[in-house]
Amino acid sequence: MNSIPEKTIGRLSLYRRLLNRLRAEDKTHLYSYELATLAGGTPARVRRDLMAIGYNGNPAHGYEVEGLIESLGHFLDTPQGQPVVLVGIGNLGRAILSFFTGRRPRLYIVAAFDSDPAKVNRVIHGCRCYPMQELPETVRGKGITVGIICVPAGEAQPVAEQLAAAGVRGILNFAPVRLHLPGNIYVEDMDMTMALEKVAYFAARKPNNVPGK
Repeated sequence: MNSIPEKTIGRLSLYRRLLNRLRAEDKTHLYSYELATLAGGTPARVRRDLMAIGYNGNPAHGYEVEGLIESLGHFLDTPQGQPVVLVGIGNLGRAILSFFTGRRPRLYIVAAFDSDPAKVNRVIHGCRCYPMQELPETVRGKGITVGIICVPAGEAQPVAEQLAAAGVRGILNFAPVRLHLPGNIYVEDMDMTMALEKVAYFAARKPNNVPGK
């Protein structure tokens, strides 16, 4: 799996989300060009991506939706599942807890942390919330290797270092700051302000083609 590029992993995850939607619509088979259209790619790229996980379609019927979802799950998920920890139970943190509840059986948030006494020692969206001082012991005890950071920028680096020291090896960072961690820690930055500025830039430069305007 380490030889698979990051962008390919991202596309495989997208394919699974699209396929789950198609399964809910009772679609049983699809061709590479159909999946490419939904994913915004090309049929050749779809075929290459799926060949990388050892899955091939049938020339007559294309890909079996259920079988492809199962193959993607075997490739993307660990057999025993991966527990996740979330740090920062503000509005964003609560929204993430709500979003992930029951969504992925093998990727699930098992603990949340905050420094605000009013937010800890409670269960929020099915997740137990702990004080920050219990983070190292809890992360180690539950074998957690994935963390989500939803704290203000000034707190993100110390939190990331605590997570890394406790055994976390992958971090999804929502704080608007670049983290400095050892090379064996994978970090995915989600800067929503930057993303919105990018969308706004291109929206302002798109022609107005609305009928009747």
